[in-house]
Amino acid sequence: MKNKIIFLVLFIIVYLCFFIILFKNKILKKYSNSDFNIETYISSVDMDMDGIDDQTDILNGALSYVSTKPKYKSKYYDTGYSNDSYGVCTDVVANAMKTAGYDLMKLVNVDIINNREFYDIDVVDKNIDFRRVRNLFVYFSRNSISLTLDINDISAWQGGDIVVFDKHIGIVSNKRNRRGIPYVIHHANPYQLNYEEDILEVLDVIGHFRVS
Repeated sequence: MKNKIIFLVLFIIVYLCFFIILFKNKILKKYSNSDFNIETYISSVDMDMDGIDDQTDILNGALSYVSTKPKYKSKYYDTGYSNDSYGVCTDVVANAMKTAGYDLMKLVNVDIINNREFYDIDVVDKNIDFRRVRNLFVYFSRNSISLTLDINDISAWQGGDIVVFDKHIGIVSNKRNRRGIPYVIHHANPYQLNYEEDILEVLDVIGHFRVS
């Protein structure tokens, strides 16, 4: 009897958590820059020369990648980039960057080889190094524009920015909650219901970067 009660309580808790997440990310209204009189940042750089600036390209690339609904699984690929229906948080960033003309696999590998002292890596492996959060944090800290960690400075957060949490990473969305704090495009676990979520206030932000 006791085990049944415990099971029932756990089931209710899981159900409530499911409902809260679904309500928060599916039902609640999402806002945009214009709702807060925030000017949308447009990069002056178009790395892949496709007529779309880097900032917009990165945002669109992240949205395009998660629209495929990748299943969460940490795997090693000889190709470096995941080539099946699986992925992890770093794949969101890598594919978003690739859309804008930045090959993170090559860029991170070169930076590691030339600056080993910053990365604390025993064995360099270009196929996996760019898919590790810690390495991306070091890379972006060294090779991009570092921005505020204050999530309440809402105008400083723009769709297409890169946000690094403790052991997690994602792309800042162009959607915002009612306080103007942006959603994050990310891939966190096998049970994730939505890839664009209001998590910036929940996780510890350790890095906020802009590529160009």
